[in-house]
Amino acid sequence: MLGPDLDLRELQRTGRIGRIEVNIRSDKGNSYGELIIPSSLDSTETALIAATLETIERVGPCTAKIILKSVEDTREMKRKFVVDKAKTILKDLLEKGLPDTSKITEDIKEEIKTHEITAYKGLPCGPNLLDSDEIVIVEGRADVVNLIKYGIKNAIAIEGSSIPQTIAELSKEKITTAFVDGDRGGDLNLKGLIETTDLDYIAVAPPGKEVEELSKKEVFKCLRDKISSSQFKLEKMNEAKKERPKIEQKYKKREISITEDQKKIFKKTLEELIGTRAACIFDSTFNLLGKVPVKELINTLKTVENPYAVIFDGRVDYKLESIAKRKDIKFLVGMEKENIRSSIGILSKEDLK
Repeated sequence: MLGPDLDLRELQRTGRIGRIEVNIRSDKGNSYGELIIPSSLDSTETALIAATLETIERVGPCTAKIILKSVEDTREMKRKFVVDKAKTILKDLLEKGLPDTSKITEDIKEEIKTHEITAYKGLPCGPNLLDSDEIVIVEGRADVVNLIKYGIKNAIAIEGSSIPQTIAELSKEKITTAFVDGDRGGDLNLKGLIETTDLDYIAVAPPGKEVEELSKKEVFKCLRDKISSSQFKLEKMNEAKKERPKIEQKYKKREISITEDQKKIFKKTLEELIGTRAACIFDSTFNLLGKVPVKELINTLKTVENPYAVIFDGRVDYKLESIAKRKDIKFLVGMEKENIRSSIGILSKEDLK
């Protein structure tokens, strides 16, 4: 009817008309069906093909009648689907927030510097430890990482409260600087280093600060201001002579009081925490400010406002006591405690019996 250019078989052969789908059902000797014909022709040619379908009067030997139900542009439906999907994807991206390229760059630099950390006889150290004539002794692995970040690659960590023999041996071979935290724990580690190693110089972080959290400017200022070991010992000796009477008088007057109600709260909370490795932080009216894993306690305390008491499944040590002083915490309650003389009320499970 429409000529060879629009012959249905020819259009199928060239792929301009797709696979025709026919669904047939029979009812009382009559057959009914639905034809679905996909077309990639333009709209005019598609309309012509659709219109000719209703002129068909026979299918094989049988009379037939075909009624056109609809012509649909499936491309428009697909476009709508694509647009809707793109909107959903964009919304999710905006909700998550696009990454800050400067932060990504900083993270990459940090990762590279962290990978520079190595080990010497099991102790974390910088990559230039053995090649350098001078070394810096710090307390922990995080301190080594921080110094590497600022280009100081000859540091080694003692990693604990006891001084390893490796550190003592290195101190005899190299010019040695001890760089410790500005807290009670740092004082104790420095004392151990003075007693067991051949220190040449001593540097101390600002009061209440740890080497791992110092800025580049603070690190280099501390190292510039280092003093010789002999000078440090002399200054400490003179300070001790002056301060001893004051300290003795101060401790004579100090008395930590605890009410029965407080004792009950401490005991009950501590019993509930047994085996959980968790810590509870309270305000002055004993409202719970937060409950965190013990390993996250110190970092959490740095951000909590007005903590009054900390009760946890662990041991009260000098590092925690130092942080507690800075935050003006009044009570530290743990399963065990080190022998610490402090203005803070430090209690163990035994003290609450």
